[in-house]
Amino acid sequence: MARSIENYLRLVSAGTRHRPAERRWSPAADVYQIKGGWLVKVDIAGVRPEEIEISVGGRVLVIEGSRRDGFCEETLSYHQLEITYSRFEKTLRFPCAIDGARLERDYRDGFLLIYLHSDEQDCDDDASTRQSAADDVQPET
Repeated sequence: MARSIENYLRLVSAGTRHRPAERRWSPAADVYQIKGGWLVKVDIAGVRPEEIEISVGGRVLVIEGSRRDGFCEETLSYHQLEITYSRFEKTLRFPCAIDGARLERDYRDGFLLIYLHSDEQDCDDDASTRQSAADDVQPET
């Protein structure tokens, strides 16, 4: 039995490019089109604001950072672990260019709020040709 478990674990880990400690998790995000731009809300409870990096290029917004467990000591043994502590990355592709937008960020109650203010309307505002610009925002894989 132990040998079959070892074989299974070896096969599972052989298919990954990174060691488990190097894998990045992807936080949940909501995107809203608002007057004058966009609002992105990212669920990153437990991440210190200084640990967050935001970059914009073309139609893509990238949010990166790290959540660390500062409450536990090395000598602790655990009973249950469900919270992911490691590097994270969230990449969102917008239906129009956002690289000229003025970026404003706020961190409240575990949510990172990113406002992308733009004077330009690069997106097609014709409601008959598309449902909603927020529906067009796609997470990168």
